[in-house]
Amino acid sequence: MLTTASQMLLRNLADLKGHTLLVEPPLDPLASQLPKADTERQFSVFTSLASVARQWQQARVPCSFGTKADFTGAFQTAVLFYPKSKEQFKLMLQQISPVLEPDCDIFVVGDNKSGVKTLNKHAATLGMSAHKLDNARHALWFVLSGKLPDGAASLSSFQLAVQGESFTVCSMPGVFNHGALDAGTELLLQQLTQPLNGSVLDFACGSGVIGAWLKQLSPGLELFASDVSALAVASTEATLAANQLAGTVQAVDGLPDSPAVFDHIVTNPPFHTGLKTDYSIAEAFIRDCPKRIKTGGSLTLVANTHLPYKGWLEASFGHCTILAKSNGFSVYQCIQRKKL
Repeated sequence: MLTTASQMLLRNLADLKGHTLLVEPPLDPLASQLPKADTERQFSVFTSLASVARQWQQARVPCSFGTKADFTGAFQTAVLFYPKSKEQFKLMLQQISPVLEPDCDIFVVGDNKSGVKTLNKHAATLGMSAHKLDNARHALWFVLSGKLPDGAASLSSFQLAVQGESFTVCSMPGVFNHGALDAGTELLLQQLTQPLNGSVLDFACGSGVIGAWLKQLSPGLELFASDVSALAVASTEATLAANQLAGTVQAVDGLPDSPAVFDHIVTNPPFHTGLKTDYSIAEAFIRDCPKRIKTGGSLTLVANTHLPYKGWLEASFGHCTILAKSNGFSVYQCIQRKKL
């Protein structure tokens, strides 16, 4: 089903001119429906999410995936899908600025729940102005005017202390744990005080907090980290570099294909796709984990206690231990007892 923002885009196709760049479109059927709805215009897509990139690539729409828009030529029109993180909106403008024509029309679309209602004030802080053109289907359609924000996209950093050990965390806007540590991950780190051996995957790594902590605690382990977001991958790589730690970081939708199995997987998995609550990512991850963990290895996971993860873990592994509970979060651990 199309998101309200995608529905609003289709409603306002007549506003678009020439080659149009869609920036961070949602994970919905727009990739398959837009080419049918508009056969006259040429579209390209810029996204930082591997799952979204795959959709548009399958629809044979030119797509740039990464931390910056990489295209030959310039666009006459751009449509930005307003993000959950207001900081990421400025980043999006910086990312696409080099590939826009000087007189490019820039539209912004967003679900009312995304915070797009305050775009007028937000744009003003960036030295721009926003004019509302349409309001329907619980979404808004704006046009931006003014000079785009100066400067290139940059990382921010903060110091984190856990169990008396301090390290630097780097992150980009829109990445989980950007600028501060969330309570769930903090509870998880408090349980990870024993050194781990072998290969360890930090799944849905975000800014790389978990992986950096594990590698600092156990320098000999082989660290892998993965995330669906290219922004998260760049953040994790920067976090590891800032602390002089080694690891392999991949942008991938789901568990990475390589290596085939891990000794341990540690994660604070997502349960949102955009604005929508979405348990399918975590459910599929938990279902696949037993096939990817060596006998005697472990999966350690933190989640909001009200989420149905404990039942899924018990169904997949045959058991589940609760290591800790605090402030609405639970840390679960499952040991792989079956031979692969």
